[in-house]
Amino acid sequence: MIEEVDKWVLAIGRQYGSGGREIGRLVAEMLGIDYYDKELLRAAARQSGMSEQVFEAADERSPRFFTNLWSFNLGMNSGLYFMGDSPLSDDYAYRAQSKVIMELADRGPCVMVGRTADYVLREHCRVVSVFIHAPIDDCVLRVMNRGECATRDEARALIEKKNRLRAEYYNFYTDKHWGEASCYDLTLDSSLLGPWNSARLISEFANSVAHQIVEDV
Repeated sequence: MIEEVDKWVLAIGRQYGSGGREIGRLVAEMLGIDYYDKELLRAAARQSGMSEQVFEAADERSPRFFTNLWSFNLGMNSGLYFMGDSPLSDDYAYRAQSKVIMELADRGPCVMVGRTADYVLREHCRVVSVFIHAPIDDCVLRVMNRGECATRDEARALIEKKNRLRAEYYNFYTDKHWGEASCYDLTLDSSLLGPWNSARLISEFANSVAHQIVEDV
């Protein structure tokens, strides 16, 4: 079973509205391992002493975006920040979060969603990377069903914005390209199988890889 591998992570990238977070949770449940998504932000915020809200605002956005955020917050809360290796550094939040990602990976097999976990852990432990996508119409419907947008046009605009920010973030911090099939071990259209069957397929793939790791040790 997958638990036999000491340091092993399933890293899931996903288009906005593709159901990646739901699928990730299902995979973790099927494999009986931990699941991390927003938890990474909370842990990084605690360790760094920064506000969790600041981490949320900078989540999966390139430094070009949150440099302005630091400037804004400095003006509103002067005295709360300091120079050097601090929140004023463009990549401070990213480095703090990356440290948490590696520490969580050391605890044992788990599923991590987004935040370049596949790249952060590339030399730290065995990583199987998966990218989940879906046709735009399916993503629009999912976003509307979640109550995030009232119209299709609003949902489409939100999806395009979120995907652009995720791509900029991923491409900035890695030497790969977000969503490009050759950058992942497995890419999957979640609309073909639905959340549960997509999770089952990924779980079976992950178990196969885990057994291969054991054989190679």
